[in-house]
Amino acid sequence: MEEKYNDATKNRPEGDRPIDATAVVIDLPQFIHQIKDEKAWDKNDRNAITVFKSDKLRIVLVAMHADAVMQTQHPDNIFSVQVIDGKINLETNGKSVSIKEDELFVLHAGIPYKITAQSKAIFLLTIVE
Repeated sequence: MEEKYNDATKNRPEGDRPIDATAVVIDLPQFIHQIKDEKAWDKNDRNAITVFKSDKLRIVLVAMHADAVMQTQHPDNIFSVQVIDGKINLETNGKSVSIKEDELFVLHAGIPYKITAQSKAIFLLTIVE
């Protein structure tokens, strides 16, 4: 298997970390510290970093400030949200579900959703490609 690395960017000059390999160790506390330490976290209502990406699966660590909203009307993929810290609200099909630390929510493709952070929240967004 060919290993894949992200490229360094202006916002993340250290770059060159593996995002796909036979085995990828993901240091969540280190990535949480990183995204909360970046200017994007101070300037925006959220920040995120892709910690794994293959042709079949993508895992994104997301941090959202209270009241930040993330939504889509036409999601193409099945995905899950696993809350690591804080609390979020997920609205779909006219129903609202509160998801807190250590809880996981899975949603099928094609179902519109809206995620609202009820407090500062950190979660893993896993997308099946």
